[in-house]
Amino acid sequence: MTAAKKPPRFVFLLNRAQKVLQRWIETRPQAWDGISSAQAGLLFLLASRDDPATVGDIAKGLQVAPAAVTNLSKRMQAAHLIERVDDDADGRVTRVRLTAQGQDASRQAHAVLQDLNARLTTGFTPDELDVVARWLAQVAELERDLPGG
Repeated sequence: MTAAKKPPRFVFLLNRAQKVLQRWIETRPQAWDGISSAQAGLLFLLASRDDPATVGDIAKGLQVAPAAVTNLSKRMQAAHLIERVDDDADGRVTRVRLTAQGQDASRQAHAVLQDLNARLTTGFTPDELDVVARWLAQVAELERDLPGG
């Protein structure tokens, strides 16, 4: 008689994986050229847009408070990765866009993450990866249960 197999401890595994990924990303200074993972997220968001973004757009896209975007953007502006520009339609609104240096940093960070994604997906079939992606999307849906979600 064999013992019943225990189900995977998904919360533990997900937390552990997130911590390892965060450490992996943060220990690649040559790839990030001194930028944090939060800054990389803002670079990617701005690089994906055709037009400059407002602080509100960025906060929504990164799922953080506008105050966090303001502080992050100040550091990135000082590092010459982004710049603030006036809104063409409304002079009261300030938008944020990548500088040439920010575009280079975004491309460099994107290349590193492509390599990481290749490592993470090696040995899995497209169908298996679809299941993982669907499961992670389901986990993200827990946000609807949060206050203000």
